[in-house]
Amino acid sequence: MSALKLSILIVCVLLVPTPAVSAADWPQWRGPTADGISLERDLPVQWDREHNIAWKARLPGLGTSTPIVWGDRIFVTSQIGDGPIGEGPVAGPARDFPGSPPARRGGVQERVRFAVQAFDRADGKMAWEYVFDAEGELPPTHTMHNLATPSCVTDGNVVYAWFGTGQLVALSLNGKLVWKRHLGKEYSPFFVLWGHGSSPLLYKDRLILLCDHRDASYLLALDKTTGAQLWKVDRGKDRRSYSTPVVIPSPDGRDQILVNGKERIDVYDVATGELRWYVGQAVTLAAPCPVLHDGMLYVTRGYSSGPYSAVEIGGLGDASSRVKWEIKTGAPYITSPLYYQGVMYLAGETGVVTAADAADGKSLWKARIGGIFSASPVEADGKVYLLNEDGETIVLEAGRELKILARNQLEERMLASPAISGGQIFERSDDHLICIGKATKRRPLTGGNHPLTAQGPPAHH
Repeated sequence: MSALKLSILIVCVLLVPTPAVSAADWPQWRGPTADGISLERDLPVQWDREHNIAWKARLPGLGTSTPIVWGDRIFVTSQIGDGPIGEGPVAGPARDFPGSPPARRGGVQERVRFAVQAFDRADGKMAWEYVFDAEGELPPTHTMHNLATPSCVTDGNVVYAWFGTGQLVALSLNGKLVWKRHLGKEYSPFFVLWGHGSSPLLYKDRLILLCDHRDASYLLALDKTTGAQLWKVDRGKDRRSYSTPVVIPSPDGRDQILVNGKERIDVYDVATGELRWYVGQAVTLAAPCPVLHDGMLYVTRGYSSGPYSAVEIGGLGDASSRVKWEIKTGAPYITSPLYYQGVMYLAGETGVVTAADAADGKSLWKARIGGIFSASPVEADGKVYLLNEDGETIVLEAGRELKILARNQLEERMLASPAISGGQIFERSDDHLICIGKATKRRPLTGGNHPLTAQGPPAHH
């Protein structure tokens, strides 16, 4: 996501100078380069419940994590059983969408288990499911999501899955446990208003985890092979971020991790955790993930039509002088921006979609195209795909004028962002994992020769 209104779903990472993953895989939140861009062509443009659907798989449990894809497998996380629901406003007609349950089925704290589920690309059958008990006191979450909000990430050898209690598992592509940890017990309880949403970020030999919570806030780097701590940076107390960290290249060759947080944007050295530079003013909360293009970060700060801006990367300390432009209001609450060919696309919680000129931030067009957006937009083959909570995917022709090519309704509530792989689109509803496009033959599962470029929601989104 992740996918929730005041909680957030999340997850993002950007291209860094390392070997690329296969264009057919979607191994992390927002795809191979973690910016929502796919290099694939000839994707489906029109579909409905009866047409152009390869398969639909029933999902045991609930969650709002985005599907990831590697080879012949699609991976999602789920929560089985209900945990406590915290207080939080719920707005919009999609919250009462008929025929589909909310991301929670009640507020009773019965036994809760977590699941990592792998589905076969060819027919949608579950290949394996790794299930384990939620341990410790369960933190309350917003009614729009649960403790299975963070998206998985994989390097083609191991799948890493993180849950809202702080429990973290590393699994082989065949579902065997490699290692596990419980950060909520080892460091500090995972309590943050409306529940944890940040997804894990995978970068070279390390797994990066953002834990901005009430009792302790920190950024953590683990050895991806063993789970051992490499470094830990204290970020203070009572911080609040639902965003996934982003890896960005540095002009001096020292790659960096960007954290979109409540107080400001902080950028750390990926090797050591040292704070390098920072920018921005405090906001109520931060959910979206920035995107990078030609040395420029396009950043939205989230929460109730907040600001969005363009910031030139590099330097040390206060980066206020490197803000190219800033628009004070109009940014989406939850969703991350999409940059494509000089246009910045923003899809909001009121159904308003904005296309802004990336050169100065000024609006090229703005339209209320319908629905509420918790899923972040994606692009492929010159088309922008916008998935609203009603289960309708609106396909736009990318450009400086609004042109709607198709409106595709599946009539299921959807909060998770779509994934694109192998000529197919994968969408997750409350009830199903859905493969859109033509059926395919099985592809090889192995793919460890294609390390992630960088990744690493509220995972959403």
